[in-house]
Amino acid sequence: MPDNPLIINGITFAAGTRTTVELPAGRLYTHTPITMPVHVVQGKKLGPRLFISAAIHGDEINGVEIIRRLLKLPVLKQLRGTIIAVPIVNAHGLISHSRYLPDRRDLNRSFPGSEQGSLAARLANLFMQEIVCQSTHGIDLHTGAIHRSNLPQIRANLDDEETDKLARAFDVPVIISSNLRDGSLREAAAEYGIPMLLYEAGEALRFDEVSIRAGVKGIINVMRALEMLPTSRSKVKKHSEPVVARSSSWVRAPDSGMLRAMVPLGSRVKKDTLLGVVADPFGEMEEKIMATFSGIVIGRTNLPLVNEGDALFHIARFEHVLDAANKVDEFNEEHSPELIPFPHTESPIT
Repeated sequence: MPDNPLIINGITFAAGTRTTVELPAGRLYTHTPITMPVHVVQGKKLGPRLFISAAIHGDEINGVEIIRRLLKLPVLKQLRGTIIAVPIVNAHGLISHSRYLPDRRDLNRSFPGSEQGSLAARLANLFMQEIVCQSTHGIDLHTGAIHRSNLPQIRANLDDEETDKLARAFDVPVIISSNLRDGSLREAAAEYGIPMLLYEAGEALRFDEVSIRAGVKGIINVMRALEMLPTSRSKVKKHSEPVVARSSSWVRAPDSGMLRAMVPLGSRVKKDTLLGVVADPFGEMEEKIMATFSGIVIGRTNLPLVNEGDALFHIARFEHVLDAANKVDEFNEEHSPELIPFPHTESPIT
């Protein structure tokens, strides 16, 4: 639990306050300044410092809406500790509807960065020094790539006890025990001993209501696990133990053509299940796409136009596939806008 003062961009934050800070993040060609907006919510009592970030990939906007909704929740009046919310890390990419920075670098492969490097390296260094290094825990919000949807899932280093606890508390259908990637924010945070979760859900450049609701609720669950918020007084439905996948792989297009997908996101598939068919415009050539092992579809393309080798269906392996399928069904029912309004002040995005 940190007892040193939190200072961002030279500003010190008092207990029981909410403050928005604009971190300078360069300029456009027009000399217009670009900033990285940071909203700090300080509880009245000391506690963990949790950073919550989104749009490290500029076209992944679900997290921006998740943070907006989170910051409006009345329960934050009971906060113990600090939330450091950064809804738009990569403003350059957001402006241009792009995953990347203007030089085509991936910000999430540029950490920990440097003061004198590329634009990506400088932004990564800024985020590390001003936000990550002053935090005790972190949650980074992502979506699938353009034309690709991900089932709500947590990716984390489950070999770390604290990270494993938080991953299970988030409560999504699937937890992927994934290795740290070189240059990623997760790797850089791990170097500082900061437990961090990566939440993946939905598609780039699209709002997805279920993914957003699950993200808000998951962050609240993590904050309760960290004792940043009190235990909920409402009757909580008992959930089944989260299912953990230790591996996953993509099924790729055997040929170029038009894809007819046969299984939706979250489907339980067995080995040799027909996932889809790729055909030419005349139907003279048709290639069946079969599941190479049993599992759950945790990601899939939404674009029918495919080239040979394109990633089409992402399948996660589980020791007990039926348990995973039941968890997905329970999750979809719990977060359905038609069945359960959450929160009551928000109209569902359609």
